[in-house]
Amino acid sequence: MARQGFPAYHESLAVERLPKVVAVIYIAMALRGRRQSADKPSGLIRAAEYVRMSTDHQQYSTANQRDAIQRFADANGIAIVRSFIDEGKSGMVIKRRYALQDLLRTVESGEAEFSTIIVYDVTRWGRFLEPDEGAYYEFRCVLANIKVQYCAEQFPTDNPPMTAVMKSLKRAMAGEYSRELSAKVFAGQCRLITLGYRQGGPPGYGLRRQLLDQHGQPKAILARGERKSFQLERVILTPGPAMEVATVRRIYHLFAVDYCSEGEIATLLNNEGIPAGEGRVWTRQIIRSLLTNEKYIGNNVYNRVSAKLQSPRVVNNAAEWVRCNSAYQPIIDSELFVKAQEIINKRDHRYTDQELLQHLRELLQQHGTLSGLIINEAANMPSTAIYANRFRSLRRAYELIGYTPKHDYSYLAIDQAIRKLHRQQLANITNELTTVGAIVRRDETTNLLTVNEEFTLALSIARCREIREREYRWILRFDPSLAPDITVGLRMSPDNTGILDYYLFPGIDVLSDRCHLAADNGFVLDVYRSPFLTPLSRLARQKLVPEAA
Repeated sequence: MARQGFPAYHESLAVERLPKVVAVIYIAMALRGRRQSADKPSGLIRAAEYVRMSTDHQQYSTANQRDAIQRFADANGIAIVRSFIDEGKSGMVIKRRYALQDLLRTVESGEAEFSTIIVYDVTRWGRFLEPDEGAYYEFRCVLANIKVQYCAEQFPTDNPPMTAVMKSLKRAMAGEYSRELSAKVFAGQCRLITLGYRQGGPPGYGLRRQLLDQHGQPKAILARGERKSFQLERVILTPGPAMEVATVRRIYHLFAVDYCSEGEIATLLNNEGIPAGEGRVWTRQIIRSLLTNEKYIGNNVYNRVSAKLQSPRVVNNAAEWVRCNSAYQPIIDSELFVKAQEIINKRDHRYTDQELLQHLRELLQQHGTLSGLIINEAANMPSTAIYANRFRSLRRAYELIGYTPKHDYSYLAIDQAIRKLHRQQLANITNELTTVGAIVRRDETTNLLTVNEEFTLALSIARCREIREREYRWILRFDPSLAPDITVGLRMSPDNTGILDYYLFPGIDVLSDRCHLAADNGFVLDVYRSPFLTPLSRLARQKLVPEAA
């Protein structure tokens, strides 16, 4: 009996009644076991390859790693049957290494089609700062009776204690390399800052990024998203369009000379129809940020905030800042800037902790709720930055006045992560299919994938919601306007940081714009479930079908 718009089909269903692609899907499912045995190379060890490329060395390009792995496999009677590839991923954490997560999930599912994993070397498995973390992930594979081999590093097979010592040393060296590299990169960035060069980040309203050649001569103005082409080129800030420069100067004059508040300035500019850049409207917070940034007087300031080695974001003391004064052409007079800072500091430093909390209570009473936007846009109200600095976080300030937000806004961060995961998983699926020889074309507007010019594929990601303790629900949404032949539904893990499993829904079975899933959905829905993307890879693998006798 069908549920939730997904009828169950049986082998007796006439294939000729279905669209061609759906017929292929059902035939592929029916012949799954036969194809597995037909695909198995006789007498060869079946293996998966794991490849990771960050941005550190060309020698670690995915092509170079895969070539080395293939040579190792050919020399040792091994057949590579599946590839797991992380491109542009740091080896220090597993959080965004979706291919490695997929590999571990496949290994522990008990349905892996391989008995060994081949990696180029220990550093490709990971440069974890804690050496035992790399050993832990490898041990999870060993527990599932799947061996991990490193083709560029031959560890003794007849001396397990020595092998353990050598691997531990290699893992420790890999983590130490990350620490040393981070220190060297930071030192290099600091040196360039002191020379007056810009290090990343948008230029800000009224400014633009000027590209310099290796001799320090102006080359071009970089548009949003553009980067330098050569390593020896450098970037500095330069005044932007005349209208934006005039607006910045007007803001400083209104604040420091006419004593208008940030909110009054924002209202004035919005009423005059002056955009804040990229179509945004002016807010109190945008005005305040513009009034407190030293780049408008030509100073290059770096390391105000840091997050080294994947650690949490830290706001540094002024003594730790790296700076170069008079690095750029200023658009604001330094005296006017100093006067603006005096006004801001005098206003902000007059508050005691109790006064700050009292302002927060009064604002809560006025609006009935609190948020960063409400606080920053309220007239004569200290900014959220002041509360965060004084009480370590805005949420802590909420707790001190006895306020608990009615809504859990953590979903905003989760949604942002899911949007990023959607892009990464589309790339992962594309890579998975091309690995087996499929030709994949991606529509940049709709993200619809066309495979072998035979069928189309869409991806939908469902976040996990805990409705009761340890009871979870997922909602997969479908886009009828795309009408894909297959929708890959990805379920997030209960903590919404990893991937739980996949559902492969043929388009003919999608009769609604959404599907509600629980932990256990029974045969009707779980017939579409797979812990990994192997069924999709099998379907996309191009094969010649022999004619019937």
